[in-house]
Amino acid sequence: MAPSVVPKKPRRSELKPGEVACTYCTAKCCRYFALPIEKPTDWTDFEYIRWYVMHGRTAIFVEDDNWFLCVHAVCQHLQPDNRCGVYETRPPICSDYSSQTCEYEEDGLYDGYFETPDQVYEYAEALLGPPPGRSFRTPEPPLMPVVHLA
Repeated sequence: MAPSVVPKKPRRSELKPGEVACTYCTAKCCRYFALPIEKPTDWTDFEYIRWYVMHGRTAIFVEDDNWFLCVHAVCQHLQPDNRCGVYETRPPICSDYSSQTCEYEEDGLYDGYFETPDQVYEYAEALLGPPPGRSFRTPEPPLMPVVHLA
C-alpha cells in the first residue's frame, strides 16, 4: 500500500471545526522522543553529552534553558498514512499528548542543537575554557631529530 499524499498544511487556526491537525501532519511526534537531562555545568557533564551523540540518531537540544536528549526513532506503530496503528490502545503518554498543543506549526528551532561530539566539545570549550590539562594553544611540535653525517 503506497503512502497517502498529505494535503497542503493549513495553519491550526484555519482548521475546520472537528478537523484535527494530524490530517495534515507528517507525525513529527511519532518520529522521535526527548528526555530531559540536567543542564551541563562542567567538563564531565559535557563528556557524557558527547557520549550520547556518539550513538547515532541522537541529538541534544536546548529550549528555554532546559536540556533534552532527543532520540530519533520512528514508533513501530506509525502507519504509512502517518496515523497510529494502535490508536485505541496507545500508551497514556500518547493519549495525553494533544493535537491542540502539539508542535504542528513549530519549525524545530531551538536555543541550542547539537548533533555531533565536535559541536558539543566546541560549545563546552567556549563556555568553560579548555579542559583541565589542555590549552587553547596548539601543542608545540616535537623537535626534529639531529642527523649525524658520517
